[in-house]
Amino acid sequence: MEGFGINTAKSLLGRNVNLHLKDGSVIVNVRLAEIKKDEFKRKAFIKCIPYGRKNALRIPLRNIAWAKRLNLNLVLTGVIEPSDVISTFES
Repeated sequence: MEGFGINTAKSLLGRNVNLHLKDGSVIVNVRLAEIKKDEFKRKAFIKCIPYGRKNALRIPLRNIAWAKRLNLNLVLTGVIEPSDVISTFES
């Protein structure tokens, strides 16, 4: 099984995803904005913006297990309520 690396992150830039972290938690419905590399510590971070907000999160690339792309057309047209999406991950 492949890990979540820089190439995978590059393919998902600008898209809304659910990020599944290695500790088992899930960050729901964030847009991957950019990839930053810390040149001094040699670590990569992903800048994520939650849906409907302007503030950003910085998540170390090594903490991400995998990501699942979201189809926002289903959420925005009312087929699936955003609260339903969040409640399925909480249970």
